[in-house]
Parts: sequence; C-alpha cells; structure tokens
Amino acid sequence: MVAAAQFGSDFEDVVRARLDVIEDRLFAAAEASTPMVTEAARWIMSAGGKRFRPMLVVLASQFGPDHESEDVVKAAVVVELTHVASLYHDDVMDDADRRRGALSAHQKWQNSVAIMVGDFLFARASAIVSELGTEAVRIQAETFARLVQGQIAETVGPADDADPLQHHLDVVADKTASLISTSALLGAKVAGADTATQQAMAEFGEQIGTVFQLSDDIIDITSDDTGKAPGTDLRERVPTLPTLLVRQAGRPEDAELLALMDGDLSDDAVLARAIGLLRQHPAIDQARAEVVRRAERTRTMLADLPAIPARDALAELCTTVVSRTS
Repeated sequence: MVAAAQFGSDFEDVVRARLDVIEDRLFAAAEASTPMVTEAARWIMSAGGKRFRPMLVVLASQFGPDHESEDVVKAAVVVELTHVASLYHDDVMDDADRRRGALSAHQKWQNSVAIMVGDFLFARASAIVSELGTEAVRIQAETFARLVQGQIAETVGPADDADPLQHHLDVVADKTASLISTSALLGAKVAGADTATQQAMAEFGEQIGTVFQLSDDIIDITSDDTGKAPGTDLRERVPTLPTLLVRQAGRPEDAELLALMDGDLSDDAVLARAIGLLRQHPAIDQARAEVVRRAERTRTMLADLPAIPARDALAELCTTVVSRTS
C-alpha cells in the first residue's frame, strides 16, 4: 500500500483509516461462491500493491463536503477492482511469470481461469458502481472502453507512418492514465465537490497517471526491487520510454544494444547484457528528465484548489513519482 506518512501525521491517520476500510471491502468484494474462485480472485490483491487509485479517490474526496460518505469507499473499491481485473488479463497477454513478487494467476491455474477471474472482478466492479448512480456507471463504462482501446493499441503497435513515441504516450494515456483520472474524478464527485473541482481532479489524475506509468517504464530497466524481474517489458518487447528514446537517438554506437533489443531475450545472460547497456545509455537520464518535467507541470494544476492537507498530499505525489525512478 502507498505509505501515507509523507502527508503529515494527523492527515495520515485519516487517510490510513479510510484505506484500511477500503482494503477490507476490496477483499469482501472478491469473495465468490466457491473457495477456489475466491482464492483466485484475491490472488493478486493478496500479493500487495500500492493501492494508488484508492488513495487518489480518498484524497480527491477531501475537496467535497461529503468526504466521509460511504460512496467514497465504494468508488475506491470500484477503481481498484477494475485495475486488478485488468492485471489478470495483462499477465495472460504478456505471459508474465510473476506479479508483485508472486506467481502470476495464469501460471498457478491456467490462462482461461485467469481471464475469467478478471471478468468476475469486472462484474463485481460493475455491480458496485451501479450503486453510485447512472453518471458513475457512464464514467466507468467510458473508462473501460479506454482501457481496452489502450491494450489493443499496444498489442497492434503503431501504424507505419506513426510516431512510435507518440503512439506509446497515447497507449499510456488510455491504458493507465484513464483509470487514475477516473479515480480522482469519482472521489471528488461522490463527495459532492463542485464541477470545477471535479474537472480539476480528472485532469490532475490524467497527468499524474501518465507520469506514474512513464516512471514505471524507467523502473523496468533500472530497479532490481520492484516485485517483478527487471527487464520484464524489455524481454516481452513492450515499448517503454527509455527504449523508444534509444531508437530515436539513432547512434551508431548503439548497434549492439539495438540488436539485443530486437533479438531473443529469453536467455537471462543476454537480457542482463541488454539491461546493463540500457542503464548506461543517455536515454535513461533523458527519460528521467521528461518525468520530472511532466511531474512539475502536473503540480501546477493544483494551484487553484483549496489549501487543505489533501492538496499538499497530491503535490507530494508529484515528488514521489519522480523519486521512484532514481
């Protein structure tokens, strides 16, 4: 779970207590009619996670008069169930061995079970969001459509005449930022925040979501302590900000690295060589600079919001997403 200590002790207690309730409700929502399905549905949740999206729901709700409403908990459960469900599908598509340090669901059971468990969790999210009203249902449906379109775009890849980097940014916006934007929007909406604040939260969520994923792009190369093996995206040939910047650079001295990136990385020693070359490449610092730039621009979006602890917490997130890459 995302540490709340950075927010100040009193406000930390408020956020942590809310997140504890959400955690319990999340596991309750994943309960099925058979023990096997319940175990499978809770598998990724039990492995932990940052709970970034529920935390955004809680923080955004602080800008509304009804921030203690039960609907805030429901909204947080909806977005996290949707996120976790998408992870089951992602792991099948990527043939990932591990998720958050644990064996992936499709490795423990099988592909069809993992896919159906993801569907089960989507159904649970849909049932809960229906309790929040038709507008929340519409928002959830539009978000789901963006998630699917982002996954399709990533799977198909850019058109021959498209800019690969812009294609990646578009994928990130749909596949990751859309649900983070919805988290902030729903938090503000169910708490009764005014329309301008809801819009500000949606825009902030969209931008911080993009920064969050781009920082993950860097971490895939630079970190040895993420819950999954370094170079997972690299091995699966999933485009990331650093690898796209390497290709964009077009340096003659990158011939070996490009050959490795385009070759078979199933051998751990070959993958380690590619990671080593990438870690030394200027593209890493270039990618970090882009994350810093975007994070600072996102921070400025908070300027017109009320000066309450939640605003300080959101500003601190802009720092946290940057520090994750160093």
